[in-house]
Amino acid sequence: MTPPSGSELLQALECMGRPRVLVLGDVMIDDYVFGRVERISPEAPIAVLNVEREEQRPGGAGSVVGMLRRLGAAVRLLAVTGDDAAGDLLASLLARQGVELDGLVRDPARPTTRKTRMIAHDQQVLRVDRERAAPLGAELEKTLIERLAAALDGVDVVLVSDYAKGLVTPGLLAALRTEADRRGIGWIVDPARGRDYALYRGASAITPNRAETAEASGERPADRASWERIGRRFVETLELECALLTLDRDGIFCVPRDGEPLHVPTEPRQVYDVTGAGDMVLATIGLARAAGLDWAVAAELANVAAGIEIRRIGVAPVSREEIAAEIRSRGEPEAHKIISLEAFVGGPLEELRRSGKRVVFTNGCFDLLHVGHVKMLQFARAQGEHLVVGLNSDRSVRQLKGPGRPILAEQDRARMLAAIGAVDHVIVFDEPTPLALIEAIVPDVLVKASDYEGRPVVGRSIVEAAGGQVVLAPLVGGVSTTRIVERLQQVERGAAQAARRAAQALYAQVERAAEGRVGERREETP
Repeated sequence: MTPPSGSELLQALECMGRPRVLVLGDVMIDDYVFGRVERISPEAPIAVLNVEREEQRPGGAGSVVGMLRRLGAAVRLLAVTGDDAAGDLLASLLARQGVELDGLVRDPARPTTRKTRMIAHDQQVLRVDRERAAPLGAELEKTLIERLAAALDGVDVVLVSDYAKGLVTPGLLAALRTEADRRGIGWIVDPARGRDYALYRGASAITPNRAETAEASGERPADRASWERIGRRFVETLELECALLTLDRDGIFCVPRDGEPLHVPTEPRQVYDVTGAGDMVLATIGLARAAGLDWAVAAELANVAAGIEIRRIGVAPVSREEIAAEIRSRGEPEAHKIISLEAFVGGPLEELRRSGKRVVFTNGCFDLLHVGHVKMLQFARAQGEHLVVGLNSDRSVRQLKGPGRPILAEQDRARMLAAIGAVDHVIVFDEPTPLALIEAIVPDVLVKASDYEGRPVVGRSIVEAAGGQVVLAPLVGGVSTTRIVERLQQVERGAAQAARRAAQALYAQVERAAEGRVGERREETP
């Protein structure tokens, strides 16, 4: 397979449309308990978590559903929950995401699976599981098989998210294989660890991680030769179209039935939490295949999406726009910081709020970036844990500063800001003031320069009404863009005057030389 170019990936994202996807798998509730560890318990040598907040999200196959919805797919779900309060909560969480739930069946014989993660300082310190991992009873399996036929109507692809909690039975997968083949619908499996992969025979593809690959194949996936050997074995024995081995630091290795394998390497990045990376791969590959894209494009897009996912805490869905921004930033490690307001509010901001991070906002034109700007940005970042910079667009700067400005285009100004370590995100805005940004973000801290002392600050009322504060940053004396421009103009005028004097001197010299030659010719004339 030939690796797709960045422009081909961007075009693929634009042309995906809104495919319909059926997710079949084990759903659960992911509980997150956020807090701080500041002491050791006197009762035992364990940390004491001081809880600050809690939240619940759909997990397992439910997280695949959420990711697909964020990616713009229409989603149906075929799954089982307990007939309990947790099941009610999970159904409510899924309904809020706009998922079709006709295939969600309640089982009074089992509890709804819950995984509770204790998180302190952006790190998991403990996980508590409540579950009953047992195969479905015969009657419940029959009910799901009956609902499967209706669930398959009009869908473009089926994703099987197997967490070995009991839903993915041989009987249910046999029914899926028969119906999907009859209708020409592909189905892709994220397999469970410890399962006999013969269960997945006839699937379009499987997406095992490194540990699952080693366990299912009996061989350690250590290098390209072993990846290809294992992938070929999976394709042949399981009658797959493609095996996609997800190899964490080594990216994705894609082995199609026809054609050469493709290695999609990862790019170096800071990893905060690998939770949800496998679900993100499954969701993105499923979306791409549902849209009719080939395996190479699907693998590349999935690798990009998973790379964004692991930079966040917990399972955090990723949008197409974020994937596109990441693709555009290749070769420019900091370019992913430049983001639209919609993408920031729908992605990173949600995660920042969930993790309790203190968000700081400042804004400006930042034309001809100088030491005063850098000092102010460093001051702003020190007021919290995440600095968002609103940047006036070219049109906005012209409105504020006149037709001769900006000197540098907005893309160049944004890229220079993104290169500063203190800056976490840059959002370009077209209005004269950042009011719309502040209304959407509602930062914990709004930073302006100290020359705003006694002057109105746009957005102050919004921030303070939400319990935030406005902080004024000290100015660096004698430095401003205006002064730099004036100095450049002086230098330019001085250079122009020097050039005119030099030209005049040269012209006078040429004239004298010309007059001398004329005199010489007159003397030579008889």
